[in-house]
Amino acid sequence: MSAVTAAVLLPAVALAAEAEPITTHSGATTEQERRQVDAYWTPDRMKLAGALIPEITPVPEDDNTPDDPRPLPADTPDPGATWTHAGAVGRSVGRLFFTFSDGYDGSCTATVVNSANRSTVITAAHCLRSVGAPGTHGTWNHNLYFVPGYRNGTKPLGGFSIKSMATSSRWNADPGKTTSEDVAVAGYDTGVLVAHRSVEGRRIAEVTGSQKIAFTEPVPDEFVHTFGYPKGRLNDPSAKYAGSRMIHCAGPARPGPKAPLLWGESCDMSSGASGGPHFARFDPRTGTGTVVGVTTTSDDLAGGPTPTLYATRLGGSAHRLYDWAQTRVV
Repeated sequence: MSAVTAAVLLPAVALAAEAEPITTHSGATTEQERRQVDAYWTPDRMKLAGALIPEITPVPEDDNTPDDPRPLPADTPDPGATWTHAGAVGRSVGRLFFTFSDGYDGSCTATVVNSANRSTVITAAHCLRSVGAPGTHGTWNHNLYFVPGYRNGTKPLGGFSIKSMATSSRWNADPGKTTSEDVAVAGYDTGVLVAHRSVEGRRIAEVTGSQKIAFTEPVPDEFVHTFGYPKGRLNDPSAKYAGSRMIHCAGPARPGPKAPLLWGESCDMSSGASGGPHFARFDPRTGTGTVVGVTTTSDDLAGGPTPTLYATRLGGSAHRLYDWAQTRVV
């Protein structure tokens, strides 16, 4: 999730006034780079992603909450709990790892969505880069690696390096005048990834399945299910989540009083849940739904009751990113 606790909302009107192009970036481009990324993300490194001082942070304990084969009853409110009910969501959603320019590792959440190339993954823009000129050193994260179905340091469906990625060009803003939060509250915190094939040569959706995606106006009080890999502060023993398992929240959607373009549900997820899917029309029996937003921030930024987890809802800007991604050849 976004690291901010406050934002200046001045750019919102200007940003919404016109359509914008997209900004693209290459990930691992050679076979050697792909192998290096795969080797980099060891079980312990994945578990420690997000630690402020990884050298002295103990490896988090596994989350061994028992699986429950019974489907969750429809429209059951959930402020935050380990998802134990299996289904397609446990394969198509995963943990997205990356390394910042300062050498520290972080993570977000991402989802495989229906696409023409069967290789498109959606997340939050701030999981891919900070604001600034796209060619500036340190703007883009590197070592990007998506692990669908991540669980306790394992890669149950393998890991996928990233071929290319894109954000709205609004993220090219002058960091001295505009922050990631300014752009996020204006509705542009969406990023897309194009995943390389698996080591066996299969496209990611052929391995994981995929979820529907829609670019529609929010519906007040629509019941929405949210998933993510929150991790809190790994050196804080009181942190509820450590990124070990996928967490689920559900409830009626409402706009943020301080950021009305963001819509959220009651949920106690923390940093690491960023980019996670917000599903409309989610079926707990099958674990399928329609992605209508990606996690951006909490009530610290957008206001409303505590705790609330807010999404950038998918609209025209996200649609342009999606159209670009799904036409990339993999």
